[in-house]
Amino acid sequence: MSSKRSLEERINEKNEMKEKALEKVRQYEAQLKMLEKKQKEADRKARTHRLITIGGVVEAVLGREFRDGDNKKLEIFLRTQERNGRFFTKAMEKEIPDDKESDEKKESCGDENGL
Repeated sequence: MSSKRSLEERINEKNEMKEKALEKVRQYEAQLKMLEKKQKEADRKARTHRLITIGGVVEAVLGREFRDGDNKKLEIFLRTQERNGRFFTKAMEKEIPDDKESDEKKESCGDENGL
């Protein structure tokens, strides 16, 4: 009968198991937090890239650098387009043909300038 563990030993063993499990939970929480941080960083980088690309397109269309006050003018213009018929949204939803299709249309119309 002396081979049986006492209640105190069994309680201590369960407490140790509990502590090990809690430590694992803390490790998983730390790993999860790190993964979430990496996801936020990747999302932020993607958004920054998008914004820079949009700014480059706007400057290319304007033919000059974006100046102070231009952002407000652009916002007013886009909001007006949306209010007057969702023109901006409609334009953004249109599919753009790839260069091959565009070239074929130009040739079939006999228009060398693509107009």
